[in-house]
Amino acid sequence: MSVENHAADDAATAFASHDHSTCRTQALQAADDLAAEQGVRLTPVRRRTLEILLETHRALGAYEVLERLGAEGFGSQPPVAYRALDFLVQHGLAHRVQRLNAFAACLSPGHDHAPAFLICRACNKVAEADAPEIRSALRAAAGGVGFSVERMTVEALGLCDACAAVEQGE
Repeated sequence: MSVENHAADDAATAFASHDHSTCRTQALQAADDLAAEQGVRLTPVRRRTLEILLETHRALGAYEVLERLGAEGFGSQPPVAYRALDFLVQHGLAHRVQRLNAFAACLSPGHDHAPAFLICRACNKVAEADAPEIRSALRAAAGGVGFSVERMTVEALGLCDACAAVEQGE
C-alpha cells in the first residue's frame, strides 16, 4: 500500500465506525516493529503512554496522559508524561497537534510521512491525511519570497460527518 493510500485509509478510519481494537493492535505492532528497527526500547511507561493515545482517535494533552499514568502507578510528576511523549514523537510513534496543544498516536509508524491533521472541532478526533500538494505549494510560495521552509505543521479545523450531522439536527 502506498503512503498516500495508507494516509487516506487512516483519515477515513478515524472518523468512521470501525473495529478499533484491530486498529489499536495493528498500530501497537507497527510501533513494536519500528522500535526494534530503530534499536530503541518501549519501556513500560512509554508503551502505556502509546496505548493511552491509541485508545481513541482523539489528541490528548500531556496532563490527561499524566493523570492516567499516575492513576496506574507510573508516577504523577509532569516529566513522566513529557519524557514519554517526547520519546514517542521523536521516534515517529506519535505526533504533536499544535492547535490542541496535544498529542495523537501515529497510525502509520515507519511510513515516511508528514501528515496534515484534520481536527474535528466538536469531538476533537484527529486524523492524519497525506498532503504533498499543500506542502509543495507552501514551499514554492515561500521560495518565491526568498524563504526556505525547514519545518511545517499543517492542521485543518472542521467537522467530521457525525458531528456535522448533529449540528444540522439530523
